[in-house]
Amino acid sequence: MIAYGIDVSRWQGSIDWTKVKTDFCIIQAGFGREASQKDIRFDENYSGCKAAGIPCGAYWYSYATSEDEARKEAAVCLDILKGRQFEYPIYYDVEEQRTLNLGKEKVSAIIRAFLDELEKAGYFAGLYMSASYLRDYVTDHVKERYAVWVAHFGVSKPDYSGRYGMWQKSNTGRMDGISGNVDLDECTEDYPAIIRSAGLNGFSGPVREQKAVTLIIVGKTYSGTLILE
Repeated sequence: MIAYGIDVSRWQGSIDWTKVKTDFCIIQAGFGREASQKDIRFDENYSGCKAAGIPCGAYWYSYATSEDEARKEAAVCLDILKGRQFEYPIYYDVEEQRTLNLGKEKVSAIIRAFLDELEKAGYFAGLYMSASYLRDYVTDHVKERYAVWVAHFGVSKPDYSGRYGMWQKSNTGRMDGISGNVDLDECTEDYPAIIRSAGLNGFSGPVREQKAVTLIIVGKTYSGTLILE
């Protein structure tokens, strides 16, 4: 299964979601560790996706250079996501050079700090990075532990041998309803089914069928509720 999607932020301006035709959309929620750094188009992009019936996820752009800063970013991100439902993962976008300069072990610790906070709050957490940054700055444990969204433009497939569920393949896409360029993505994981069944990202999980039953065992009557898994 391949789903074809887009990712958007304030840089796409005001989007006419009634014209957008896509399988899914990943929306920038914000950046940094201050509430004022919420993406100015996040609310309208989220509402537009929901009104148009487009499954969506979100991402947070990082400036963190320590685990403590990453946890502060996560706290702000979680506050902005609160009360909303997302069919796709919540990704941590790590690409600032001053962060990468800290080296693989430190970068990986920063990523874990942010994504662990998301998971503790009940979200399906993932990492967004370019193929080269994933190879050079992230430990194998982190790449295997979390969902990966890899970016690599102008190729037939990413130059990345690790496991990934989503690929950002272009930053020059065009689509009705959006002025200018938009990023194009491919997804090979059924994230909506995984997330809904696990009760993550604001969903309550599968509804289990319940039936009232009465059993007679060795002459004694027992009543109760049977839950069908």
